[in-house]
Amino acid sequence: MGKIAVESRPVLTQRDDGTAARRPARRLLAHGDGWSVWDVVCNAGPQDRPFEEQLSDVCIALVTAGSFQYRSRAGRELMTPGSLLVGNAGQHFECGHEHGVGDRCISFSYEQRYFEGIAVEAGVQGRNARFSILRVPALRELSSLIVRACVGLLESRVTERNDQPRAFAREEEKFAIAPRQNTSTSHAGVTNWEEIGIELAGRALDIANARKLNRGSLPAAEARVTRIIRNIESHPDSDHGLVFLAREAKLSRYHFLRVFHQLTGLTPHQYVLRTRLRWAAIWLMTKPGRAVDIALDSGFGDVSNFNHAGNSGFVVIP
Repeated sequence: MGKIAVESRPVLTQRDDGTAARRPARRLLAHGDGWSVWDVVCNAGPQDRPFEEQLSDVCIALVTAGSFQYRSRAGRELMTPGSLLVGNAGQHFECGHEHGVGDRCISFSYEQRYFEGIAVEAGVQGRNARFSILRVPALRELSSLIVRACVGLLESRVTERNDQPRAFAREEEKFAIAPRQNTSTSHAGVTNWEEIGIELAGRALDIANARKLNRGSLPAAEARVTRIIRNIESHPDSDHGLVFLAREAKLSRYHFLRVFHQLTGLTPHQYVLRTRLRWAAIWLMTKPGRAVDIALDSGFGDVSNFNHAGNSGFVVIP
């Protein structure tokens, strides 16, 4: 079952010595069976002593602003924008802000069985499915994933503006200008959080294990992905979810995502959106009808989703 959406504010709790510990504010962005994505904002500073926490699930957190020290038994790392904090389920850790106030992260949480499934699909076995490092640095090969995640955060309207420290005032202005998406599923808005989460997990494991990708199966997979592309083009209004498409291609979700992106330069979700918008543009120019009817016939749930996708740079006029 998906986790319940909860919007929270920073909470002050009592430490053993009687002093207050400031916990981050967590806002749910999207969730599904075995995974969730959170916008996490911490207002702690040098005056706040770090406190020990424990990860209930596997965690990959993208730092989008600020900096902090991340510590566990495996060592200590300085987390900066663009880097990934990684942690295993059950891991104890501390986060400290010794040199500045506050940070913001997009935190992907994976239940153990879900994460292990991604690891198997990505070709990672046994002990290598656990992180032996604390941080993945801001690497160029992760830039497209980072941008897509940040765009998703921009799509979700920030509601706790008054709770953010002054250091994030400019960032808050940017986040507040975009309409908030429906965060009950992964298919809201232009951002598909499930796709990002699966690809992020696989790439983080690749980097952590310093392994090279095996592209030997690309020719065989190309035919399968081509068949899926033709199906999307023929039936753009159908429900082309990730699990369904991967099953139709007879590929794992992770491998399907990688091969599809390698062949098209787009994720499956982006490709479906562009196909629907292209058909909608053709119909708008060639047949009479209301925009709402064309939006529905093209596969969009309503006109707002249609307009949002078009305003996000996905419109392709033939």
